[in-house]
Amino acid sequence: MQVAPLGNNHGAPSKAAMPTYNNRPDYDFAAALDKLSPQVKAKAQTQAQNFEGMFLNSMFSQMTSGLKGDGPFGNTVGTGIWRSMQIEQYSKSFAEAGGVGIAKEVYRTLIIQQAKTVGQGQGKQA
Repeated sequence: MQVAPLGNNHGAPSKAAMPTYNNRPDYDFAAALDKLSPQVKAKAQTQAQNFEGMFLNSMFSQMTSGLKGDGPFGNTVGTGIWRSMQIEQYSKSFAEAGGVGIAKEVYRTLIIQQAKTVGQGQGKQA
């Protein structure tokens, strides 16, 4: 599965659009993106998306915890198992479709932290 970067055109060769944060240019994020390889960016995006999926799974589980009813399996033990699998798939689908914005913030934070780590490693070598 190929992972496209979140938000603006991050990772594109030269002349990429400036990423924004709260509708303002995000120079820290842009500088961090320039320091990292495409593989690191893709891994960070996958982790951010997975995190949002887990959050949404927890949220949907809480939303449906009190539901009783006829559902496809009636009100049996199988209903809980089916519902947990359904919620897991909903969560993944929501996160892949853009979710609620958590992945974008987590991605930004991961990229900035990774760039700081790279910068500290280079500083020690010089």
